[in-house]
Amino acid sequence: MTTPTTTGHRPENLILGAGLTSAAFFCVALVGALAKVSGQYASTGALLLCQNVVGLLFVIPIAARGGWTFVRTDRIGLHLLRAAAGTACWYALFFAIARVPLANATLLTYSAPLWMPLIAWTVSRQRVSPLTWVGAGLGFVGVMLVLQPRAASFSAGELSALAGALFLAIAMTSVRWLGATEPMARVLFYYFLLSTCMAVPFAIVDWRPLPTGAWMWLAALGLAQLFSQALIVLAYRYAPAEKVGPFIYSVIVFTALIDWLVWHRPPTLVVYAGMALVVGGGLIAVRARAADPKLE
Repeated sequence: MTTPTTTGHRPENLILGAGLTSAAFFCVALVGALAKVSGQYASTGALLLCQNVVGLLFVIPIAARGGWTFVRTDRIGLHLLRAAAGTACWYALFFAIARVPLANATLLTYSAPLWMPLIAWTVSRQRVSPLTWVGAGLGFVGVMLVLQPRAASFSAGELSALAGALFLAIAMTSVRWLGATEPMARVLFYYFLLSTCMAVPFAIVDWRPLPTGAWMWLAALGLAQLFSQALIVLAYRYAPAEKVGPFIYSVIVFTALIDWLVWHRPPTLVVYAGMALVVGGGLIAVRARAADPKLE
């Protein structure tokens, strides 16, 4: 199988790719905050299904206008991989949040960039700059400072969150490959279509009646998920996943800010130091290509 790293790919722009990735993960932070509220009313399966159905409702009209030309694809395998990995990641995260502290679950799940260079190398044997590894490492240290996780043995929830990190890394890498040859609207269409189908069994198994007030939160959750997916697909048209991957840590910064503004829990000096490392690690990764022109 040839690796779609160049065909149909726009000229690389790491700054733009990093900005779009950060915007995408701001939306992901909103998904987490909205899931925290919605989880009081709905089961994990219902959260998973609703966040995909909202996105599907938005992309179906686009697909209908485009007809067969729009939906035809030669990369159905990659679409399936991306949808399966994304669905598994979200379910694992929602499962973990219900069983362990949110900080621990988020820390483990969003360690995904640490796996991304390894995945890229394993699949394509593409060289990864040492500076990318350094940036990812610094970003992870920053996450540790922001979250200050408690030392404890792994529980089922924590193992679930760690599995979510692997699934997320696979999903993000597959988005990069799809974005090289597929239009954004088609990528979104197949993601929401396939993910909705995959989420139905989970929702059926643990479905419970929803109060009227829950639907507003679930709709907002779906919209935030839609924007996060659109932005991440667009971001990977401009930069490789393993290079902008450290910017996934920005979700931790955004979550801390939301926690401060909404739940009135301001960051400490240690948290500020962690945020600085998150940003610094991301900037180092962005500069990796310039520091090593032999890449790609």
